[in-house]
Amino acid sequence: MLTTAAVTCAVLLAVLALRNAVGPDEDSGADPSGQGGDCRPTALLEPPCGAWFGAFVPHDKADLAEKVHAYEKHVGRKLDLVYTYHDMSAVTETRLEGQLLTEQEQRVGADRMLLLSWESKWWGGTKRQQPTWRQLADGELDDSVIDVQARRVKEYGERTGKKVFLSFDLEMDTRTPASGTPEEYVRAYRHLQDRFRALGVDNVVWTWIITGYLDHADLFERMYPGDDRVDWIAYNQYNYYRCHQADWLSFAQTQTATHEWVRTHLSDDKPLMLSEFGSASDPDRPKRQADWYAEVPRVLKDLDGVKAALQWNYRDPGPHCDLAVAGDAAWRTLREAVSDPYLNQPLS
Repeated sequence: MLTTAAVTCAVLLAVLALRNAVGPDEDSGADPSGQGGDCRPTALLEPPCGAWFGAFVPHDKADLAEKVHAYEKHVGRKLDLVYTYHDMSAVTETRLEGQLLTEQEQRVGADRMLLLSWESKWWGGTKRQQPTWRQLADGELDDSVIDVQARRVKEYGERTGKKVFLSFDLEMDTRTPASGTPEEYVRAYRHLQDRFRALGVDNVVWTWIITGYLDHADLFERMYPGDDRVDWIAYNQYNYYRCHQADWLSFAQTQTATHEWVRTHLSDDKPLMLSEFGSASDPDRPKRQADWYAEVPRVLKDLDGVKAALQWNYRDPGPHCDLAVAGDAAWRTLREAVSDPYLNQPLS
């Protein structure tokens, strides 16, 4: 009897250890933090129990899946959310820049979410080919661009059952007056959204992305399309350091002031996204970037309503502006940070 009981106890302990080792069942919607509750995403893809982790991974249009897999190998986990960019050039069979939901994006999106950033530009086009917000608002691109892409997004949703995050002209606060006035931006945003709705596109989560620099606060308020038009509010804040001859800023310092301003002046309940976050490295203190990333989970948990954070693993224009993860120590620390249960939520 004692031997049987001991064996039974050992087996039970082994089963419990195995279950703890493999983590929670994603399909069950269980709370990885162990606090209880249903953690499956909402209709607007909001994770109730924590936050998504995603990234912008530099790639060519033909190798997105390969580059995403390589990034995931470095960071030790699958991304929840992958960030890609498109212009509003005319759609052709060979030019993928203007084609939302390319074959590569659909491959990546099979078991991840997608954030599509759609810019009112024609990359590499002539000055005459650059659309303005007034032209968009007046419907001049409806037949050639907007409706074409809306139908593609709709078809993707009908075929796969999947929604996408969609942003129109991220960091629009830096695009005026070249693209138009703040009021013209709002009109263009609403017109684009109205076209999607008129065509029955119901698988878009509308994501409004600003720089987050508070000297643009007046522009943020003037360019906000309205609570009924925005599902998520997002902002891009970095520790640029020498890139813009700035002081070294901790992760908390880059995020807190903008977060408080958005909550006070725009919305106290919309889900928020750190649509681009990252840090330069410090060649004089090689461990400094690693320490910066170590702070991420703790700070995120104190930012009310921040439900997604996307690491920018690339560079900005200019000297000293490489914001990619620099070296094994930084990768190791980022890997540890994004293994936090708060950043590991069930996708369904």
